[in-house]
Amino acid sequence: TTLCFDLPGRAEATIADRRLNHTVAVSCDLSDLEAQREIVGRMMDKYGVPDGVAHLTFASSSGKRVEELSTDDFSRTLTASLTPTFDLCRQVGARMAERGHGSVVLFSSMYGVVSPDPGIYLPPMTPNPIDYGTAKAGLLQMMRYLSVHFGASGVRFNCVTPGPFPNPGVQKAHPEFVDRLRGKTALHRVGRNHEIVGPTLFLLSEGSSFVTGHSLAVDGGWTAW
Repeated sequence: TTLCFDLPGRAEATIADRRLNHTVAVSCDLSDLEAQREIVGRMMDKYGVPDGVAHLTFASSSGKRVEELSTDDFSRTLTASLTPTFDLCRQVGARMAERGHGSVVLFSSMYGVVSPDPGIYLPPMTPNPIDYGTAKAGLLQMMRYLSVHFGASGVRFNCVTPGPFPNPGVQKAHPEFVDRLRGKTALHRVGRNHEIVGPTLFLLSEGSSFVTGHSLAVDGGWTAW
């Protein structure tokens, strides 16, 4: 059985839209730490400790330039993105460690590794915000730390680190921007949604049983130069 955690209504919509079998929708606002702990614990008691967890939850809504970003905005992004992730990983990791195996995959970003190139964000667009990149870099370090902390118990932590995967709305509204993104990759194109699936499944599966503490770049070569 697969559990899909998301905000109320969203998990159900995803399961219905993609016709996912043997998948259970679980409504939860993971920014509510007490609610997260309760429902994650309850689901593990009911369905068992998961073999693998893919955790994509992230919060960054500022979209502001460095000069405009308040310290409160910056702090909110870090707290809302990193703290719930740490709490969930610690809770799940401890249960996996008791059992003796498990795999957790977090999601960073190319902008947790390198800086945005201001030259591709022409007005009225703004460069990818600093709070986003800082939080994504924090996820990479969290993954490394947890991989060492839980490694002796057979629990693996890794990151998928995507490159440019602009959503369909951005591709339609800003084709020139997408062309500039293409020019920054070695493959001269942006990512396709299905191309993130295989790397994630690899890190979750026994095919990567000797891989931990690793950031798997799925970026078309963006960070290769």
